[in-house]
Amino acid sequence: MHDDDLTTTTEEELDSPLDHWDETEEPKPDPEEMLRLLTATEPGQRTLAARAFCEIQDDRAIPLLIDLLREPCPLTRVSAAYALGRNTSKDVVEPLIQQLRRDWNGYVRKGVVWALGNCSDRRALTPLIDALKTDIPAVRLWAASSLGQLSTVSYDVAIAAVPPLIESLLKDSVAAVRSNCAWAIGQLCRELPNNVVYAGAIDALIEALENDRDLSVQEDAKASLLRVGDPRGLQIIEELEQEGFF
Repeated sequence: MHDDDLTTTTEEELDSPLDHWDETEEPKPDPEEMLRLLTATEPGQRTLAARAFCEIQDDRAIPLLIDLLREPCPLTRVSAAYALGRNTSKDVVEPLIQQLRRDWNGYVRKGVVWALGNCSDRRALTPLIDALKTDIPAVRLWAASSLGQLSTVSYDVAIAAVPPLIESLLKDSVAAVRSNCAWAIGQLCRELPNNVVYAGAIDALIEALENDRDLSVQEDAKASLLRVGDPRGLQIIEELEQEGFF
């Protein structure tokens, strides 16, 4: 478990420096110029270029962005991670996994798990589950969402992702993490047949809806049940509404 940064959680600490990057503020950067700056001698220019590829897609940037994952500056590394989440390919998955395992900075790991979710690759399953179970809250938050994004990879990946998400939905101490788990379970259930794993997921969403003390978790559990359209879940929602629960 990483406990050397962001060990206490506030709303601000669940954000990363790039979470509020506004793509509408300026015209998109010139790809040719940004490609050149990815290998500039000045570290600030490399960071600027990496951030630019959070907005623009160009396959030529991928190997250079992978190299920037090893930069000394955390802001450069997190920028490269987010950029690789925008410029995905099968070649970025292993470098991202390795960076998730070794990076001391929570913001960087958060960017990495976000990027892994965007890659939609089965290799991301195990490291994302490990991050959900063991990392700091800001990383667990996005590990949950990224597991939900693996819903279309394959049936066995979806099945494997559900149990750790159920555990975190019911036991994680941070409400925002539980909310993301509820959302992710809803995404995965849409791809599952009506089997034991599916039934357990619906049970967990109903339990969160009825018993979680945080309103946002209740709302996300309700939204997932509505999105899945499970008859049992819909019946519970109707009964709770009649009782004035909502």
